[in-house]
Amino acid sequence: MVVSVVLGQGQEKRVMSIIQDDENVVAGRNGVKELFKSGKPIDKIYIQRGIEESFASFVRKSAQAIHVPVTVADKSRLDELARNHQGVVALLPIRKYVTVDEILHSAYEKGEKPFIVISDGISDPQNLGALIRCAECAGVHGIIIPKHNAATITAAVSKSSAGALEHMLISKVNSVAAAIDDLKDRNIWVYGLEADGSDYREAKFDSGTAVVLGSEGSGMSRLVRERCDFVLSIPMYGKVNSLNVSTAASIVLFKAAESLKVSR
Repeated sequence: MVVSVVLGQGQEKRVMSIIQDDENVVAGRNGVKELFKSGKPIDKIYIQRGIEESFASFVRKSAQAIHVPVTVADKSRLDELARNHQGVVALLPIRKYVTVDEILHSAYEKGEKPFIVISDGISDPQNLGALIRCAECAGVHGIIIPKHNAATITAAVSKSSAGALEHMLISKVNSVAAAIDDLKDRNIWVYGLEADGSDYREAKFDSGTAVVLGSEGSGMSRLVRERCDFVLSIPMYGKVNSLNVSTAASIVLFKAAESLKVSR
């Protein structure tokens, strides 16, 4: 948990002065150091591969103390996030995350069977935003995303969601596999979407449902796939053998929505 503190006027100015045009990005070594001092919530930190170990160690220890994940990435990835980053970029959350319990409660309040989407390592912010948009349009109650090695909720995700993020509950978890185990203990059936599964049109979706979408490159991890009750696929009729993650999700989610009879 990140502990929030009341900032002094000068300290607040120092932190805000290094926030980039993207309102949730803090870049540069002095900026990130001030951010650690400020107590402001931090979503994720990127450090450049190959930077001196003394600074990398400082970032890791500071982040570990407040339970913030650190990702080592190539310079090109940090260049995409910020200008003049000096090898370190911090992302601030642009919205509050909720617990999985809160997502389930939102479904039960409506008298509906839970309808959940799980991202297992989707790394591209545009893809995550598009997935959120598809999920919201299909009546999904909430989305579970991993804390590590995946896209989190940033301004780019919000923009790609075309406003859908404002209507979607998002839970960020340490382990997708553990989250799936928890859902199954609550009598929610888990459907993974992969290229070699059974035809999605044969799935009944007649009880609480969670649909898992894997990463763009390698799909679901082995541990996550093993925990799925069913693995589904979408028949391909052309020469290209796969769909964009959000496109594939929309096909299956609207099929599930019809069966679950979600309300609007």
